[in-house]
Amino acid sequence: MSHLEISQENGIATLTMNRPEARNALSMEMRSQLNDALHDIERDASVRCVVLQGSGDHFMAGGDVKGMGESVKKSPEEIRKEFLLRIHDLHPIMFAMRRMPKPIIASCRGAAAGAGVSVALACDLIIAAEDAFFTLAYCKIGTSPDGSSSFHLPRAVGIKKAMEIALLGDRFDAQTAKDMGMINYVVPTSELESETSKLATRLASGPTRALGNTKALLYRSLESEFESQLQAEAEYFSDSASHANFREGVTAFIEKRNPVFTGG
Repeated sequence: MSHLEISQENGIATLTMNRPEARNALSMEMRSQLNDALHDIERDASVRCVVLQGSGDHFMAGGDVKGMGESVKKSPEEIRKEFLLRIHDLHPIMFAMRRMPKPIIASCRGAAAGAGVSVALACDLIIAAEDAFFTLAYCKIGTSPDGSSSFHLPRAVGIKKAMEIALLGDRFDAQTAKDMGMINYVVPTSELESETSKLATRLASGPTRALGNTKALLYRSLESEFESQLQAEAEYFSDSASHANFREGVTAFIEKRNPVFTGG
């Protein structure tokens, strides 16, 4: 059985992490398949939005902790070497998600724990069911965060709240996550699939190149100086304006109708 299921319809690529018996814990096979899928989608002009979700009742309950049982029997130096390789092996996925020139939505139900929080935060938007819950949880197994959560979390909720979430490892519900700025939307559990579809369809109907440029600009702003950010705005705006969607958008505005945007 594949640890990642991939489907595509109406410009939306849906990636479903598929280990429901393990709450979709991030196996090495899943990492490899997710990395390959993201790279393929990046180059696929027919895809205009990406949805990442878990199969069954949960988004992702972190890394494969049960699989680490044999690792902890090794010497400290062997453990250090093994996990340096493991963590670096996760980084291409984070880079691919950041680089992806189209929006990525995390659709969360049930547990998002440990690496599940990390992966969700690496997405551009997060929509969660009312029954979803979150816990960074790394401290519960005696380690520090990975998967880019130490980068994304303080930027989402502020340094003091990030310290609380990371140092205590407490569990909190979807509404709490929304109130602190960690996620975007909370919807009734029975409506998660339909509301995710509505959001993805709206994004997939947008000016794909301009949305990709907007995503790149906003992430760039986290590290840019003022002058370089303004220069980037000029370059990305000019690039977006050179696409047919800009002509369509301006024409539709003048003609007082809704624009019909294309991908590419």
